[in-house]
Formats: sequence, C-alpha cells, structure tokens
Amino acid sequence: MNVVLRVKTSERSFILKQSRPYVEKYQQIEAPLDRIDVEHQFYKNITNHELKAHIPIVHNYNASEHIMLLQDLGQCQDMTYIYERRKIEPKNLLELIKILNTIHGKGVPKLFPKNMGLRQLNHQHIFVLPFMEENGFQLDNIQNGLQELSSPYKTDITLKMVVEEIGEKYLQEGKVLLHGDYYPGSWMTESNNIYVIDPEFSFVGFAEFDLGVMIAHLTMASLKDDFTGTILKQYQHKIDAKLVQQVAGIEMMRRLIGLAQLPLPRTIKEKGYLLQVAKKMILS
Repeated sequence: MNVVLRVKTSERSFILKQSRPYVEKYQQIEAPLDRIDVEHQFYKNITNHELKAHIPIVHNYNASEHIMLLQDLGQCQDMTYIYERRKIEPKNLLELIKILNTIHGKGVPKLFPKNMGLRQLNHQHIFVLPFMEENGFQLDNIQNGLQELSSPYKTDITLKMVVEEIGEKYLQEGKVLLHGDYYPGSWMTESNNIYVIDPEFSFVGFAEFDLGVMIAHLTMASLKDDFTGTILKQYQHKIDAKLVQQVAGIEMMRRLIGLAQLPLPRTIKEKGYLLQVAKKMILS
C-alpha cells in the first residue's frame, strides 16, 4: 500500500513509511492519503503492557507529509511462508488469537478515524469486484483455468445477496476496534516473538471481520476447514459464529478470484476445492 524504506544511520536503523494518493503496488488504484494517520492512531491507542511486545514503536510522525518513523524490527519474516508450508505452528496460532483478544478488548477510542475512504476501496475489492461477471480481471494470466473456475460464483444470485449484505455491514459503524487486515502479511516473526503490523485498514466495526479474515487465510494455507472451532474456543468476547464463517468464505473467494492475489502455490483442483469450501461458509 505504501512506500516503506529501511533507513540506516551511524547510530541506528528505523523504518520510514509514507502514504501516497495511490496503492504503491497498483499505482493505477487511488487510495486515501490519511491512511497513515489511521495506522498512527491505532498504534497510539492500543499501546499497553500486553501489546507493546507485539507492535513496533512509533519514533515520530509527520502528519503533513504523511510520514511515520517506526522501530526497525530487524530480521523479521512475515508469515506468508505458511502458504508454502501449508501449516501454522500451534504456539503461533495461540499467540495471534491472544493478540487479537487484547486488541478487541480495548475500549473504542473517542474520535478514532472512520477510515471511510480506505474502507470504501476495500469494500469494492472484497465484496463487489470479485463477484462481477465483467470486472476486467484476467484470471488466466494468474493461472490457466482460473477464469472458468470463477464463473459459477459470479452468477450465483443467492451467494451474491449474502455477500452484498455483509458488505453493507462492513461500511457501517461498529463497536469494536479492528486491525482491519489480520492476515499473514501483517504477522511478523522474530525468534520466538510475533509482531502485528500494518493496521492502516483499522476502523471501529464488527469483531467477526478480523476473525473471519484470519480463519480464511489459515484455511487457504492448510487446505483444512477446521480452524473456526479452535479459534472461537480461544476467543474471549461475544461473537456471531455464523458471521465469522461468512466473512471467512468471502475473504477466501476474493483472494482466489479477485485482484489481491496471494503467494499461494495451489493447483486449479485445490483452488476449486477452496472455492467450494468458501461457498459453503458463506451460505452457512
């Protein structure tokens, strides 16, 4: 999403992050400049003794230039490696649930940014574009056969009605402070510690969104659909299990047949299976 640089001086190194009026990876897609402020506000509001070991320190923030200086976490590795390994270590899973419990347990800050610009962009790429018959995505350029595989889900009226309903809920104000993009690209590992980064999609919404996104990525990584029970058993707050499943299914579909693709080495047959699992989740 942003420009991210590691800056080294004679005394230390740090991470410089700047938002620009477009998505850095897809510069034809416009994106709100104030997303860096959302990230700054998130870090500012959740910092406490329970979470300080799991989020980077903010050294400085320049609102007018949309720049934030962050702690350099060193030789961290993001957890997208689980797509290749097809599993997540149980201790890491439990730690990630614990971190999410703590984030969701924080009180909602007064005047936290609504982040509506980025939410509207995200809404299009999660709930709308992947389910359009003519969306301009050349899926066969990603993997031969993916375009045909996607077709039945773009014409399923019942499926699309459920997706639209949950998409409307995503744009409404909720009661829980969310990370907003709780997936392996936002999880970093260093030695025995886990960091959670990139909360620029944060907003006050419904907790089931973060949980559903998490479950979706673990399901795609492992090709197993048994994470919901494990995660909800460890989750400490009141939750709508059906809504969690539905969000998980939608996130799976948008990652499989949408623009925001993952480093997910799967055969067409495996992706077909995952799409079937996703549909079952959405219509549960």
